[in-house]
Amino acid sequence: MDLRVGHGFDVHALADGLRLVLCGVEIPHTKGCVAHSDGDVAIHAICDALLGALALGDIGKLFPDSDPKYKGIDSTKLLQEVVEIVRSKGFAISNIDCTISMQRPKLRPYIDTMRERLSAVLGIDIDRVSVKATTTEHLGFEGREEGASATAVALIIRH
Repeated sequence: MDLRVGHGFDVHALADGLRLVLCGVEIPHTKGCVAHSDGDVAIHAICDALLGALALGDIGKLFPDSDPKYKGIDSTKLLQEVVEIVRSKGFAISNIDCTISMQRPKLRPYIDTMRERLSAVLGIDIDRVSVKATTTEHLGFEGREEGASATAVALIIRH
């Protein structure tokens, strides 16, 4: 059996007046992620985890921020492309585990919707998609509400 694990990490600065999109879900907040795309820090970490499991680099290699076609793009479209790459290499996604770190807003009310959205995009059962949120107890750039970060782990299996 060919099992592979990938790890992803992403960070975005936060700025007033931008949309906050996490796991493909728009979250009401006064700040959003500064980015070339929609700034979905969680999906970017998941993409990196999946690409890492295949030793294909990271999201910036595949979707460079110097390319105008990715300006403002919905990150679920990027994730869909990464899922197609995983499948084209003969692998299936077993599960995803993602942790989002930011001080505010509280994300617990949105976690189930995030999991549903990711499940649909990834094409896997919702019980194989974990999304967690944490604060940094007001420490670091997340705690000062200057940015958000996300980590993700993916397990893929050759079928």
